[in-house]
Amino acid sequence: MDALHPRLLVSRFAECFAFYAAVLPELIGAELIKGTPAGPYANWDVDEQAVLILFDRAAMAEVVGTAALPPHAGPAQDSVMFVCRVDNVDTGLELCVRHGATVVAAPTDRHAWGPNLRTAHLRDPDGTLIELQSY
Repeated sequence: MDALHPRLLVSRFAECFAFYAAVLPELIGAELIKGTPAGPYANWDVDEQAVLILFDRAAMAEVVGTAALPPHAGPAQDSVMFVCRVDNVDTGLELCVRHGATVVAAPTDRHAWGPNLRTAHLRDPDGTLIELQSY
């Protein structure tokens, strides 16, 4: 049973599916368990535990009765971030960029955050903030 797992509600499902299908196996060893680019749902597991679920934002809005609301608010600070622990931040960032991610913060050693911590920050095709970290 999956105790916790992130579920990203995305507007650009096919693009996000292609991005995560391309990077998650190499980045963190995740395997696609269910889903196709057609959506509205896809999930990836590591060792039979869910690590990421994609769900079409419009489909979820129908379920929870918010379809009449705008899909995005005005510019604001991020309220969620998908964090992946990787062997090599620089290599992971290159992989993600090759598959459509945009760099927000280049690979940086963050000793104030923890000994030997290195991070990079990027956005997936739908704009979700991602942190790659190694320590």
